[in-house]
Amino acid sequence: MKVIESPQEMQNWSRAQSRAGFRIGLVPTMGYLHEGHLSLVRRAQELCDLVVVSIFVNPIQFGEGEDYDRYPRDLSRDLDLLRKEGVGAVFAPAVRAMYPEREQTIVEPPTGMENRLCGRNRPGHFRGVTTVVSKLFNICLPDVAVFGQKDAQQALIIEKMVRDLNFPVQIVRGEIVREPDGLAMSSRNVYLSPEDRKDATVLYRSLLMARELINQGVRETSQVKKAMFDMINQVSSAQIDYIEIYNAMDLSEIQEIKGQVLLALAVRFGSTRLIDNLLLEV
Repeated sequence: MKVIESPQEMQNWSRAQSRAGFRIGLVPTMGYLHEGHLSLVRRAQELCDLVVVSIFVNPIQFGEGEDYDRYPRDLSRDLDLLRKEGVGAVFAPAVRAMYPEREQTIVEPPTGMENRLCGRNRPGHFRGVTTVVSKLFNICLPDVAVFGQKDAQQALIIEKMVRDLNFPVQIVRGEIVREPDGLAMSSRNVYLSPEDRKDATVLYRSLLMARELINQGVRETSQVKKAMFDMINQVSSAQIDYIEIYNAMDLSEIQEIKGQVLLALAVRFGSTRLIDNLLLEV
């Protein structure tokens, strides 16, 4: 497994692999890998000859007061995990390598998607995401890029960016990987106290309850959202950021639950903000 820090070296390596006829898959990550990330690596390996994993905690997608400085990092641990998975290369650049100049070109996300869900209370977050992903596409030159469904809004925005800007990259979504008790795997789970970790299981339980209501015939979004709110609100440590039900294709608002819908939520437990979602076809 080759570990590369220089964007130019990474680009040269990928170009050489493409010229040799290899199909390249990219899994962008911020490191501190868990089974959810590794499932994306395996999905990329199913589709490609070589897999590149990027490890970069992107400063421009963190807002003031967010957890950039304390975001968990352990590169040597991550590299050990990726060697065991048979990854072809890891791109692990320094911030100064990705953003060498004070004035940085920015890739703007689609406004209609950016300002919903996580973007509502994290201004500039998805601008940072679309900018760094564009750079990663140009540096790693993948044929396929795999993103996790847990970050559903991010995946939708990247898919639209690829269509709008004609990136020659196929976007694939990997399923959410969960702990045995249903909590979606996340690098930020390490922040949770034992009590908050137990309380956080209410997120998936509320999504399952909502799915059951919909299966029983409930179609009003307001009714399902209220039921989810009431369940989560019973957990004293939970501070709800949002609970939403949107059209799963473009994040447009809906009053009636039909077609492909996304049930999405963000909740804080202590200082830790967790997200989760469920896709349904009604």
